[in-house]
Amino acid sequence: MQNLTPDAFKALIAKPGTTLLDVRMPEEVEIAALPGAVNIPIAELGTRVAELNPSAAIAVLCHHGVRSEMAGRFLERNGFADVAHLIGGIDAWSHTIDATVPRY
Repeated sequence: MQNLTPDAFKALIAKPGTTLLDVRMPEEVEIAALPGAVNIPIAELGTRVAELNPSAAIAVLCHHGVRSEMAGRFLERNGFADVAHLIGGIDAWSHTIDATVPRY
């Protein structure tokens, strides 16, 4: 799994075919979200993993980067080869890339 800075994560999610996976709870996504993200809370990932394409690049994010790293490791153990997560989560994204994304 790749551990990406916000700048590198931004470049990855701009590539066609990359799935942006947000593993936060829906109420967190309501506060701050990135456009086009698929929301599967980490607690549901085990039962919903079939909704994701294992041959696609998967870019995972959460609030601060802990859950996204755990989700990325889970995906790797389940046959996903091209997985990356955002170091620092959406909080780092807001601080570094887009200050219009609310911090919470």
